[in-house]
Amino acid sequence: MRRLCLFFFVAACALATPAWAADGAAGDRGPGRDWPQWRGPLGTGVSPDANPPIKWSETKNVRWKTALPGRGHSTPIVIGKRVFLTTAEPYGKALPPRPSAAPGNHDNLPVTHRQRFITLAIDRTDGRILWQRKLHEALPQEQGHHTASLASNSPVSDGERLFAFFGTFGLYCLDFDGNVLWQKRFGDLQSLHGHGEGASPALYGDTLVVNCDHEGQSFVVALDKRTGQERWKVARDEVTSWATPIIVEHAGKLQAIVSGTRRVRGYDLATGEILWECGGLSSNIVASPVFGKGIVYVGSSYDKRALFAIRLAGARGDITGGEQVLWRRSRGTPYVPSPLLYGDVLYFLTHYQGILNRVDAHTGEDRPGPLRLGGVTEVYASPVGAADRIYVTDRSGLTLVIEHSDTPRLLAANQLDDTFNASAAIAGEELFLRGEKALYCLAPGN
Repeated sequence: MRRLCLFFFVAACALATPAWAADGAAGDRGPGRDWPQWRGPLGTGVSPDANPPIKWSETKNVRWKTALPGRGHSTPIVIGKRVFLTTAEPYGKALPPRPSAAPGNHDNLPVTHRQRFITLAIDRTDGRILWQRKLHEALPQEQGHHTASLASNSPVSDGERLFAFFGTFGLYCLDFDGNVLWQKRFGDLQSLHGHGEGASPALYGDTLVVNCDHEGQSFVVALDKRTGQERWKVARDEVTSWATPIIVEHAGKLQAIVSGTRRVRGYDLATGEILWECGGLSSNIVASPVFGKGIVYVGSSYDKRALFAIRLAGARGDITGGEQVLWRRSRGTPYVPSPLLYGDVLYFLTHYQGILNRVDAHTGEDRPGPLRLGGVTEVYASPVGAADRIYVTDRSGLTLVIEHSDTPRLLAANQLDDTFNASAAIAGEELFLRGEKALYCLAPGN
């Protein structure tokens, strides 16, 4: 068995409104009971009233475990008594692989089968698959990164409708019985190196925002959630990114905030007008921004390290280097996992290293400093938080549970027998972990 050790301090030398609330959804849904989008009810990675288990294994605190068809890395969402997720399932005879979009790129895995793009509904109580709906069939035009999937975009819901996005293969609005209400295609998107797609839709009120940064003409588009009709579409001077937009309200104005290689930008949600923009990120943008108390936190880590906090008050036009940028960091910055904003603390994982950074969200100063996570290997899933605990899951199936306090300590190290790339979902007393083979519902007393 792999050796696990407690993390230790490393020397430091070198609120968005939830989608379900926007329509006044009632009943048993609420901040602690639902997880309506991939970063949770607040868009920060935190479920404020939930209390998931601290310890589990394949034989402890598993309420149910459901085998999944196909392959997908999209985070499950939880609405009422249902869990929704997407997958891509190969079928038919093997076909000769299409030429790679990036010849000689050995990180890619050839796609040799046609794929069914599927959305599933699962009973939250017992894990039964209630329905699975095939939405499209195709032989993908691109290969994909060997760690990626063809269903990496997470769904989102307003409590009545489900929005499932498969990038090139379409955006679909379904009711909770799996009936397709409308669908929309945006054309073939060409990802950098043929690595695949991953940005999820963002929802606020009756507006759905989709970002399509790729190697062609990039754009961001806003749609009416009820009809799929386009409200506005704005071209973006950007290359491929995988970051999901966030939608926030500040000073009475709604804006969609989208990270990109050249700029992070805030768009007027009503018109698509660029309200402000700020340069300074790296290429290969994956991590999504987070927002709280009037401040946006945005980071990246590929060819350079960058993390900064932007005060929206007074942000107008190009604010690069301006007073709205409250602080910047150029070390320990996030790459694939998105930051977690928990109260006045910002957590983020260092680029491909088992190090969790914990900083004061107002100043960017270490609080108390980086934490080395013993036993953790590659992490693609974004950290989540609930009940004053932080949950970090690596690809090998290890989840560390860490106390959210000024002096963090390790509470548990939990191992499951699967590979995990999807971010966790937390709702009520349950933690949902989506692996390559199965979806786990973890709850105390099981």
